[in-house]
Amino acid sequence: MRKNDFYRPRKKPTWRWLRPLLKLALWLFITGVLFILGSFVYYAKDLPSLSQLNERQINESTKIFDRTGKVILYDIHGEEKRTIVNSNQIPDNAKYAAVAAEDANFYNHIGVDPRGILRAALYDIIGRKISQGGSTITQQFIKKAVLSDDRTWARKIKELVLALELERRYSKNEILTLYLNQVPYGSNTYGIEAAAQTFFSKSAKDLTLAESAILAALPQAPSRLSPYGSHLDELKTRQEYILNRLTELGYISKPDADAAKKEPLKFAVAAHGIKAPHFVMYIKEYIENKYGRDAVETQGLKVYTTLDWDLQQAAEQIISDGAKANQKKYGASNAALAAADPKTGQILAMVGSADYFDTANDGNFNVTTSDRQPGSSFKPFAYATAFTKGFTPDTVLFDTPTEFNPNCPADANQDKDQYGLDCYHPGDYDDKFRGPLIAREALAQSLNIPSVQMLYLAGINDTIKTAKDMGITSLNENYYGLSLVLGGGEVKLLDEVAAYGVFANEGVKNDKTSILKIEDKSGDILEEYKSDPKKVMEPQIARLISDILSDNNARTPIFGANSALYFSDRPVAAKTGTTQKYRDAWTLGYTPSLVAGIWVGNNDNTSMSKAGAGLAAAGPLWHAFIKQAYSLKTDCDTAIANAFCLPKNIEQFTKPDPIQTTKSMLNGSYLSTQTVKIDKISGALATNQTPPDLIEEKTVQSTHSVLYSVNKDDPQGAWPTSPSDDPQYNNWEAAAQNWLASHGLSVAGQILPGQTDQLHTLANLPKIQIIYPSGSQTITQSKMSIQTNITAPLGVKQVDFFINNVFVGSTMAAPYQIDYTIPSSVQNGQADLMVRAYDQAFNRQEEKITIYINR
Repeated sequence: MRKNDFYRPRKKPTWRWLRPLLKLALWLFITGVLFILGSFVYYAKDLPSLSQLNERQINESTKIFDRTGKVILYDIHGEEKRTIVNSNQIPDNAKYAAVAAEDANFYNHIGVDPRGILRAALYDIIGRKISQGGSTITQQFIKKAVLSDDRTWARKIKELVLALELERRYSKNEILTLYLNQVPYGSNTYGIEAAAQTFFSKSAKDLTLAESAILAALPQAPSRLSPYGSHLDELKTRQEYILNRLTELGYISKPDADAAKKEPLKFAVAAHGIKAPHFVMYIKEYIENKYGRDAVETQGLKVYTTLDWDLQQAAEQIISDGAKANQKKYGASNAALAAADPKTGQILAMVGSADYFDTANDGNFNVTTSDRQPGSSFKPFAYATAFTKGFTPDTVLFDTPTEFNPNCPADANQDKDQYGLDCYHPGDYDDKFRGPLIAREALAQSLNIPSVQMLYLAGINDTIKTAKDMGITSLNENYYGLSLVLGGGEVKLLDEVAAYGVFANEGVKNDKTSILKIEDKSGDILEEYKSDPKKVMEPQIARLISDILSDNNARTPIFGANSALYFSDRPVAAKTGTTQKYRDAWTLGYTPSLVAGIWVGNNDNTSMSKAGAGLAAAGPLWHAFIKQAYSLKTDCDTAIANAFCLPKNIEQFTKPDPIQTTKSMLNGSYLSTQTVKIDKISGALATNQTPPDLIEEKTVQSTHSVLYSVNKDDPQGAWPTSPSDDPQYNNWEAAAQNWLASHGLSVAGQILPGQTDQLHTLANLPKIQIIYPSGSQTITQSKMSIQTNITAPLGVKQVDFFINNVFVGSTMAAPYQIDYTIPSSVQNGQADLMVRAYDQAFNRQEEKITIYINR
């Protein structure tokens, strides 16, 4: 065998091709290290000294002003509290809680956390800016005590160098003590000793484990998590997270953590060096979210808000007094108010509860920005949507027992359908049913069943869109049903006030705002209010709603002629709301220049008494505020910068244009165009030439629900060819026919399409003659007998009497007269006497004369 037979050529190692790549990587690594070292050397020459940490510059305060800049609502550092304590005055649990919350690896790193830096660098490279965290407690102290918050590489490198130097000079315990004496806890409080005194009225050395965890939670978001703010649930969640981390890191046992979680927290009453506290916390949270909490705590911002201090003081007093009265009368211990300028969207007053400093009853909770069911105060959005589609304020609706689940029997007596779903047949506050009426009356009187019908006609989704377009931000679920119009969704009082402002401003929305201007400490403007009006609704629709909500005559049958919604000196639009089980009472209303809303209830969601329904509990507070606002602000100094003033003249709402329609059900006639008249002699259909005394008017299945003659998606269009295709038709029709039958107005017969309504005509209007007093007569006695002669083709149903538009009496029987004693409140001089008569078909006529009173 030859030697070469055993020879095989040697293969070259497969890793040789990696050598160039390894060389390149090594070169890049060395270059990077040199670059980093060079950068550190370059920036290190400009580093501040660490030798005088306790003599560092004090941060500048941020001030929050009212709209004039003359009233300081809150000086964030004006009462800055900081007490330096030694390490032995800080309990270990407080130290460990801070470590668990901010820097779990604190005792193991050298001042910087390489993993955190790499993670931050990766995010910053992707985002091309310095934004991602990763700072250790050491770095946080350096940033707050020595450097600035600039988000630059230079500042970050300086921070790293100083952190390493600080760790070289000081022990971990010393660094942690420096940090705990420096960190801001919110509410003007810096350092753990001041925080313990502020929030728990005790020294830091006496803090419990549970309290230590609460304080450790605050530096992450001092405003949002403030014990005096509206997010106590988030603060509790953060506390429990820290207690869990303490357990995981081995600082405490699980039983200790569990006990701390259950420990009741008793926060000290907040210092009262703050005006309009709910509003201030609202502002503070806004600027912290926008500019960062460090800017709020340290950068000397000047925040000029939209708040009117005069209105705010009036509002606080009204809410405080009203809540006390409501507690005694109705068992409602809390109330809230929000007011705004509808022409600008600027918030003028905000009272989030009866007493912000009543922490035992969650007084710091801001009801104006929380979600609550609005009750019937939501109804105008449904009516506005329906009017936009072509329905009118004269649309006939039936206030009769009605089942709105098409799968449930029309008699409205069943609880569940065959699928186990709830039947839905709401009632009204007084458990009465009023039969056919027009949309104007239904909205003004806040009747539920007609309003549910109107929501269906308007469309739930379209109504939600209307509400959102107008400023409601909370209706984001997809399960709302017809109960939405009765307050089935949840809204914020502040949002609803802004939305009502769109009605006041004739369809033009100005986004709600609380800021006029923010300046930094150098006087540079960071932001400034700029008007940005948006048309979100046709003026005609807004005018229709305002016309209804300011119609005192239309709401009088339910609320009375002199309710809290009525002002004798000016037109004011208003709406009430009450939720199920009487948990919430609302009143909202407006003039063209001011909109305000009131909520009354209990923070724990317990019910008030039935007597405290919307008008009774909330109405007087709303009335008092509107009245006080016009007393305070119609004679104010317009020379003061940004002063809010109300017009001295009495503003009127612009009247809507008349609506023309050929459909009787949209024109106020509950007898549809299928009404027939029978000639008594021939028994045939009467014609226009049939003498009135030979005409017998009967309802022969000719009165129907609105769905019989109207396509809900095109109400002004052609008649529906098959009304029963609408899933609501059968139940609505049954409700209408049941009412007619129960009132003796329904007889058998065949519907004859195309006929026009012959009941509601000019010829059928009641005729009124005022016999005594006569026009221009002078009344010299306090008592007078008002005598009339009333006739009506369909029979007189009721006669009402008014002096100067104030209801004074009513009669339903001939000879239609009343005896009236002129009260002392009616002054001598010219007065208007008006008589209003109704016939059996609800035709209405008025007659007015002028008299002179000289008693």
